[in-house]
Amino acid sequence: MESITSLALDRWLHFLAGITWIGLLYYFNFVQAPAAAEAAKDQGGPGPAAIGKYITPRALLWFRWSALVTWLSGAYYLMAAPHYSLHGAFTLGIGANNIALTTIGMGAWLGTIMLFNVWVLIWPNQKKVLGLVVATEEEKAKAKRVAFLASRSNTLLSVPILLFMGSASHGLPF
Repeated sequence: MESITSLALDRWLHFLAGITWIGLLYYFNFVQAPAAAEAAKDQGGPGPAAIGKYITPRALLWFRWSALVTWLSGAYYLMAAPHYSLHGAFTLGIGANNIALTTIGMGAWLGTIMLFNVWVLIWPNQKKVLGLVVATEEEKAKAKRVAFLASRSNTLLSVPILLFMGSASHGLPF
């Protein structure tokens, strides 16, 4: 069993990384994507090149690593906290008769899906869109669509994951 201090620090890290991850997710979906579309339509303006060259790669770096830190710190907490277990969370508390474990398990599954989307769908496809890897225009168009759909799926999943985390910690009813 871990000390209360290490669990508290891990939980703090989990929250901080999660806030960074979800904040950047919302930034991409609600700020950058619409702004880049407007910049592309602006005939006399500077265009979206500066965003794509300077801001997007740095934001994606923070985005993907905060996603991983969020998931790893959450998994550590589930393994180390006396009232949870990683196995119990991912089996949704079946047989444990523990509603908090079932609830946090739903959050863990959603977080796992979101992490998969970041590292397997969004990042590899964004590298094509940004020109970090060689891709034809057709491949870039497909990559843009895949990254868009994965990002929007994560945006949609971000609300229930937060609700599952809150209700598991605070006993909120469904």
